[in-house]
Amino acid sequence: MISFFLCLLLLIAGFFFYSKITEKVFGPDDRITPALSMTDGNDYVPMGTPRIFLIQLLNIAGLGPIFGALAGACWGPSVFLWITFGTLLGGGVHDYMIGMMSMRHKGASVSELTGSYLGTAMKQIMRVFSVILLVLVGVTFSTGPANLLAMLTPHVLDSRFWLVVVLVYYFIATFVPIDKVIGKIYPFFGICLIVMALGVGGAILFKGYHIPEITLANLHPAGTPIWPTMFISVACGAISGFHATQSPLMARCLTNEADGRKVFYGAMVAEGVIALIWAAAGVAFYDGTGGLLTALGNGQSSVVYEICFQLLGPVGAVIAMIGVIACPISSADTAYRSARLTLADWFKLDQKPAKNRLLLTIPLLAVGSVLTQFDVQIVWRYFSWSNQTLAMIALWTASVYLFRKKRFYWITVLPATFMSAVSCTYILMAKEGLQISTTIAYPIGIIFAAACFGTFFYTTVLGKGRHATASSSETEYAAAKSD
Repeated sequence: MISFFLCLLLLIAGFFFYSKITEKVFGPDDRITPALSMTDGNDYVPMGTPRIFLIQLLNIAGLGPIFGALAGACWGPSVFLWITFGTLLGGGVHDYMIGMMSMRHKGASVSELTGSYLGTAMKQIMRVFSVILLVLVGVTFSTGPANLLAMLTPHVLDSRFWLVVVLVYYFIATFVPIDKVIGKIYPFFGICLIVMALGVGGAILFKGYHIPEITLANLHPAGTPIWPTMFISVACGAISGFHATQSPLMARCLTNEADGRKVFYGAMVAEGVIALIWAAAGVAFYDGTGGLLTALGNGQSSVVYEICFQLLGPVGAVIAMIGVIACPISSADTAYRSARLTLADWFKLDQKPAKNRLLLTIPLLAVGSVLTQFDVQIVWRYFSWSNQTLAMIALWTASVYLFRKKRFYWITVLPATFMSAVSCTYILMAKEGLQISTTIAYPIGIIFAAACFGTFFYTTVLGKGRHATASSSETEYAAAKSD
């Protein structure tokens, strides 16, 4: 239990210290933000910082830090280290840099930022990659809530009925101004997510459950290797590329660059704390990784419900149902909204006219509804890998940005190199990948990461090919040159 509290203290201390280092590296100033200079009453809407923080937390979290932490806890308390250092050195830096870069580029989506700093080819790849990832999130978090709602209502209201209801809600939330639905209900559900984590954490401590101390031994009952599988399984609780698609939403609503640290880095730390609590609860409640893995066989939602109900009684059951229904819905609707804005940036479609929003929203929801007919577990496995690959690309984008601004780029280069190794190694050995043995996948993953680092160093630090990568973004770069 001591190591759990040490990790918790590190997360909190990291926000007060390392986030300030990250902020200093970027260098926010008092310039007018897009929320004020480009207000359109739809996506660019000024809002208060506390409200934006709660929206950002729910945008990036949902059930991600719960489901991911429970899955990661199957390897034992070693997951505490990944959640802690992944959040502080990777996730917080990743979310902050992309959010702030988006503010400096008129609220641009991550795909457009990538094109500005990694070139036209990468921009096209990231456009497609981002939209696919966001639709996969929408699909993944559509069927689960629909099935749970069907279980809680009369038989005539089956899962198909609730799936239609959920998709209709997604249409509304994706289409209407951000402050009308998302801005009003997200803060409430964000508070629910925090209360649920604090309630579970408190009950684990006060009811005498044993949280094991950290060990680097692989305690996964199936013997699944820690590297790189755990680093893919625990995404939203440590570092997640999905966050790079969400931060631009709030970059269009912040009225002061100085608040970026509280919103982007702060929400990531809050998510890390939630993930740490749920990871500890998973191994403590089921008395080890064996019991946890067995319980997860019945579904992650059932595990969340069981833990909340047993620890917190009827109140916990209500909170759990809010969590496993409302939180995934919140992740999906902002995913579809981000996909709409990514496409809008791609095709230069002004989103103030309703007809332009309809032109993108309807096809996105139509594709999502078709994909809900496929096995969600298969969809989720591909999402997990693509999620961390997007984080890798976003970190390399931020690295080039920092280099051009003559700032301390190592703060993003090191986590970018690490995530390059994680992403490559996983797709080589995963069931949904090439299924190569670890003896081959491990060294190839390291070589790939070294190649990414070498390419960055060659094209930036050594000055080779710098003009080629910058040519696609002369306008954006000139606008931000004074940073």
